[in-house]
Amino acid sequence: MLPPRPLAAQKGRGAVTNLQGRYEVNARERFDDGWVHADDEDDTPVPFRTQVTDEFARTILSRNSSPDIPFNVSLNPYRGCEHGCIYCFARPTHSYLGLSPGLDFESRLFAKVNAPELLRRELARPSYVPEPIAVGVNTDAYQPCERGLGITRRVLEVLHDCEHPVALISKSSLIERDIDLIGAMAARNQAIAAVTVTTLDPDISRTLEPRAAAPARRLRTIRRLTDAGIPVRVSVAPVIPFVTEPELERVLEAARDAGAVSAHYVVLRLPWEVNPLFQEWLQAHFPERAQRVMNRVREMRGGKDYDSDFSKRMHGEGVWADLIRQRFVKAVERLGMNATSGRFAQLDTSRFKRPQLVPTAPSRQCGNATGQLDLFG
Repeated sequence: MLPPRPLAAQKGRGAVTNLQGRYEVNARERFDDGWVHADDEDDTPVPFRTQVTDEFARTILSRNSSPDIPFNVSLNPYRGCEHGCIYCFARPTHSYLGLSPGLDFESRLFAKVNAPELLRRELARPSYVPEPIAVGVNTDAYQPCERGLGITRRVLEVLHDCEHPVALISKSSLIERDIDLIGAMAARNQAIAAVTVTTLDPDISRTLEPRAAAPARRLRTIRRLTDAGIPVRVSVAPVIPFVTEPELERVLEAARDAGAVSAHYVVLRLPWEVNPLFQEWLQAHFPERAQRVMNRVREMRGGKDYDSDFSKRMHGEGVWADLIRQRFVKAVERLGMNATSGRFAQLDTSRFKRPQLVPTAPSRQCGNATGQLDLFG
């Protein structure tokens, strides 16, 4: 068997490999059959170019009943995310498409081009009861392809016209493009925004979340949203032991200085394929501290790499998890960033107006969401 190649990242990509998804039937591994010598192989990785495929979704609103999430309804215009954040909890969803949660997740994207029409039809239902919709929770609604496609912009136009409350979360400066809509909604107490700032170190950010905005640029985005009258919350997520964790207080202070009025944090989560992908990333970028990081992660997860229990998955458990919690609480209190706690639930739903123009349901597509031909179409 050929020796494994040393782990090396591709420029502009977060995942180091295209790890197989958990639903793959056939496994593949390198094997020396005697015909190829290791010295003869070209170890130059093949670059993964971004491909965006149109997807005609059947539904657009997702509902959850998770007790540790502050919203019940969310909307995601895209599947997959070019930002390439190695820690993204949505990576395993690409396994459902027969694709890798690794490099495929950040290079083979699906755009729900009919999202605005589906949303309009959903809001027009007589049975629809308005409650705040969180946009861009699974994958960033302002990732690079949104600049050309504008799906998120059209979704916001629907919500704006219907006076429907919305909450946005992003780590992209592209959100500034829609300040005209978000600001007008915020003036009616119908919009809030959250900006994720994981680290202030541009070198760490460049490998951790390679195609997201630089940390300093995100702080400017917080300032511009704040100056437009939009309440901004900073999301310090994830807190990675010995990588981003030492910066916790400095990130909060920088966000407060930029105008953020509240904050929350999440300890590193490693569900399903995120676990091996993250450990590959550690070995490629921080080999000298990889074992130390994982030891601390396990101390906060009851000896496991991950625990999905609702009461533990966001903040962990044990001494070290409690220490992070105390640091966060004290910093937030000192900085005065807990003034808008619970603001999501306070968004105004009383002004909601059902859409006047509702698109008719499209004819049955001869294909599925990923563009594969339907045998019975």
